Amino acid sequence: MGFNCGIVGLPNVGKSTLFNALTATAAAQAANYPFCTIEPNVGRVAVPDPRLAALAAIGKSAKIVPTSLEFVDIAGLVRGASKGEGLGNQFLANIREVDAIIHVLRCFEDPDVTHVEGSIDPIRDAETVETELMLADLDGLEKRAVNLQKRARGGDKESAGQLALIEPILAALQAGRPARTAIPPGQEEAVKRLQLLTSKPVLYICNVEEGAVATGNAQSARVEARAREEGARVVIVSAAIEAEVSQLPEADRAEFLEGLGLHDSGLDRVIRAGYGLLGLITYFTVGPKETRAWTITAGTKAPQAAGVIHGDFERGFIACETIAYDDYIACKGEVGAKEAGKMRVEGKEYVVKDGDVLLFRFNV
Repeated sequence: MGFNCGIVGLPNVGKSTLFNALTATAAAQAANYPFCTIEPNVGRVAVPDPRLAALAAIGKSAKIVPTSLEFVDIAGLVRGASKGEGLGNQFLANIREVDAIIHVLRCFEDPDVTHVEGSIDPIRDAETVETELMLADLDGLEKRAVNLQKRARGGDKESAGQLALIEPILAALQAGRPARTAIPPGQEEAVKRLQLLTSKPVLYICNVEEGAVATGNAQSARVEARAREEGARVVIVSAAIEAEVSQLPEADRAEFLEGLGLHDSGLDRVIRAGYGLLGLITYFTVGPKETRAWTITAGTKAPQAAGVIHGDFERGFIACETIAYDDYIACKGEVGAKEAGKMRVEGKEYVVKDGDVLLFRFNV
């Protein structure tokens, strides 16, 4: 099951530097001029989870396989992108394909790095990008509404239903509010199929100077205030520092971060926040060959969780042996959990919990 986050923002805010650090590669060309990223760059990164090592030690697993997220570095948007300015149409099409949007905002001053708007103002930048996304959504929905209205007047019930779905969203966009503020309750999946840019969840990343990475600065405080109003999330990073960290040997990273007053890397926090933004949880399988983390959305039932491993597991699902993570650790593994009565056999209606250690029974 693939989940991806699109990294967006104005040119020269540190998007590609951040992407390079996220993926610990130089796959994205970081350069000081607009549109240096012509095609979206894609990288998969492991989701940090200390539970894996603890499970693997008890299970005496030969290897550990973490779950991962996909990050897509999308070239910088500019004012007028919804009308095709810059490379707008191409970039907007790329954004439609992602599950969530990570919006990088420049919160640092640097006379050597030009800003496309001529000054540093992350709130203005956030509004510029959001406006372009809303305008693109509005244009597409208005055209769709005209066609649906014609068919609905002709008695097409499916078109009438679609019209009822999009009308409140259209009204929100016309009032200058993103689509995610007007999704009818219970219609999240139907709206997702519309591929609206502003229906996707958003994470703001404040890219600050090195000296402000532990505490933030006045500009990032403004972004945090805006995020609180929207119910959005914020992570403060210094993309330049994260690029340095990504090039260090694993053993040296903790000491380097501690010297900056940090307990973990900004990228770890970005990855975890992206995971949370998408409403994802993790379950585990543990054995002598490997301990592996599997990604599912919260609320997934056992057969569909099994299907993430292999379609045959879902089609032939019989039951799953389930041990909560804390019980697995406390009982020192599967045998101890069984003896303590902490292992349960669950059926098709079981909703998998974060941290469950599962063994599926199936027959195809």
